[in-house]
Amino acid sequence: GGVRGRRGLPTQRKVQTWAKSALYADATLTIRFVGEEEGRSLNRSYRGKDYATNVLTFAYAEHESDPVSGDIVLCCPVVEQEAREQKKPLEAHYAHLIVHGVLHAQGYEHEEDAEAEEMEAIETETLQALGFADPYQADVKNKV
Repeated sequence: GGVRGRRGLPTQRKVQTWAKSALYADATLTIRFVGEEEGRSLNRSYRGKDYATNVLTFAYAEHESDPVSGDIVLCCPVVEQEAREQKKPLEAHYAHLIVHGVLHAQGYEHEEDAEAEEMEAIETETLQALGFADPYQADVKNKV
């Protein structure tokens, strides 16, 4: 089923604010919130992974000169569960994943350590500027 009326969904204004905070150029982005079933089916079709994941980014620019365009899909039940597990406010987790997706749409990657570190640093800075805590702080504590 859909996610209309789902509790804890950020307002459109907040989503726009978060997305813009991570954009470095004009972009055309669609941000969608989906349920478990659609999240799983998209992840299976496009990444060959048969489970729902927190955020999927489909980036359509093929060259650096192309305008940034993409679809960012957030799977609500997964985001909610992760926020609970990581003991984070749901809003902060949505903000983080939207910033993460918007960076992906602009070509940022985290396959290699150096790339991951750069991406995490930008995410942390962006979220702190928005008034949220460092999204990676909790993870550090859990790894010890």
